[in-house]
Amino acid sequence: MSTNPFHRAIYLTGPTAAGKTVVGVALARRLGAEIIALDSMTLYRGMDIGTAKPTLAERSEVPHHLIDVLDPWQSASVADYRGWALEALISIESRGKRALFVGGTALYLISLLRGLFEGPGADPALRRSLEEEAEQAGDAAMHARLERLDPATAARLHPHDRRRVIRAIEVITVTGQLLSTLQTEHAHPAPAEVPVFALELPRRALRERIDRRVLQMFEAGLAEEVRSLLSAPKPLAPVPAQAVGYREVIQMLEGDQALEETISRVQARTRQFAKRQMTWFRGLVEVCLWPVEPTQSAEVIADRLARHLGPSN
Repeated sequence: MSTNPFHRAIYLTGPTAAGKTVVGVALARRLGAEIIALDSMTLYRGMDIGTAKPTLAERSEVPHHLIDVLDPWQSASVADYRGWALEALISIESRGKRALFVGGTALYLISLLRGLFEGPGADPALRRSLEEEAEQAGDAAMHARLERLDPATAARLHPHDRRRVIRAIEVITVTGQLLSTLQTEHAHPAPAEVPVFALELPRRALRERIDRRVLQMFEAGLAEEVRSLLSAPKPLAPVPAQAVGYREVIQMLEGDQALEETISRVQARTRQFAKRQMTWFRGLVEVCLWPVEPTQSAEVIADRLARHLGPSN
């Protein structure tokens, strides 16, 4: 019997635009579950359109947790998220409900299923030295350095995610071992009975859905949303500022590109992001790929999932 409380939950993941939100609401209704967002961007208040955040109607139909918990100038680690998720899980179970995690942030999913690799303690002097180097050389140079040292870790970190890039270099310097190797050695897959489903649309259908969704985001006011975020009392934190869609719109508002080019770039980057997500999910032994057709309704997909889970879930 697993002692990890997160192994008592159900997980619904998949790439962006696969339909997780609506299927999750439909599945939660069938299971009498409450939803915990498994998404690093929906944590932020004011980032609604570009994150495809569940609507107020969806949140009123089924209780949702870990949405709108941070201001966009704040930062949160994976450990922070895991702690908040544990609190939400315990609260849900105290009401006799089941927790259903819904979202596509692979690092969050892994931290819940397998635990969190803490790594060695911080070396303040080394950390200051690396931060000074980053200020002088720039984020791209630091990421390139990490790529030479630990290609696997560099591949999953955004070049502008300075904090995590520096931490990865720090771990290598302190331990003499690659962060990716240490994490692999630490990670033990969750028991096979933990239900983890990843919605999988045909590639062409997902591409079309992504392109259509991006257009709808701009029509719904994505540029205005970003303009409002930029006028906030404090500047955006690095992670939300680099989020898919937000970075491109920021560049547009700064005068670097036209609207049509911005839409095209957001579509392309979103497709690349979805491809990386599926690579992650296919590489996790816990994940059960759940093929769906674009013509299937959320209700039909949720019915299939509920039947597969059976009465014990």
